[in-house]
Amino acid sequence: MKLLKPLLALACACASFAASSAASAADTSTLRFGLEAQYPPFESKGPNGELQGLDIDVGNAVCAAAHMTCKWVETSFDGLIPALQGRKFDAINSAMNATEQRRQAIDFTTVVYRVPTQLIARRDSGLLPTPESLKGKRVGVLQASIQENFAKTHWEPAGVTVVPYQDQNQVYADLLAGRLDATLVLAPAGQTGFLSKPTGKDYAFVGQPVRDDKILGSGIAYGIRKGDTALRDQLNAAIAKVQADGTVKTLAAKYLGNIDVTAK
Repeated sequence: MKLLKPLLALACACASFAASSAASAADTSTLRFGLEAQYPPFESKGPNGELQGLDIDVGNAVCAAAHMTCKWVETSFDGLIPALQGRKFDAINSAMNATEQRRQAIDFTTVVYRVPTQLIARRDSGLLPTPESLKGKRVGVLQASIQENFAKTHWEPAGVTVVPYQDQNQVYADLLAGRLDATLVLAPAGQTGFLSKPTGKDYAFVGQPVRDDKILGSGIAYGIRKGDTALRDQLNAAIAKVQADGTVKTLAAKYLGNIDVTAK
């Protein structure tokens, strides 16, 4: 009996260690993506409440290529970077462009895809995405977005009022109500979220896409915590797979139509 008790204790300890190891392994097989689910066609909720959109489908494909399971954690767009730093999730997957400013706070994977940024206004407004044309006008932007940064850098000093919102849908509502003259958005989001709807029939993209690679970034990528090189390398390998096998191109065509999303 004296020998049996130590053996039982050892067996229990081994079982506990094995269970702990299994739980740890299970944790590493789950990737928690942070997102704001109010930005179609990139990420939004369907009538059944389930997440849908380009970033959701590509994210699931990346998880599959990395032999991981996606878990989605919602927060406001302007709260994504603080929440990532606070370890509420492992990576940001929310149509976030990799910019120099954001790289000061977090790291990024390789670019998954790239899309243009354009100005939306009434068809008959005569507005163009220039400081001269927009002087004295009110332009709505998504708070903490590269569009806000671009507008405040290039247009605000020229007398343009830049109005940030936590929700892009609120921007469209104020545009329709006449409280805004225009909005600067990622083109596919503006097309799907507003222009393609009956309420957007009197509006259109005006002028050409705006350009500033320093502010607008090199393209959409996944944000990760500084120094998380193991996850970055794992995600980069998975991204390369879904780009090479045509998954990103196929899914982009499904949600964005003929827009060229090739990562330059």
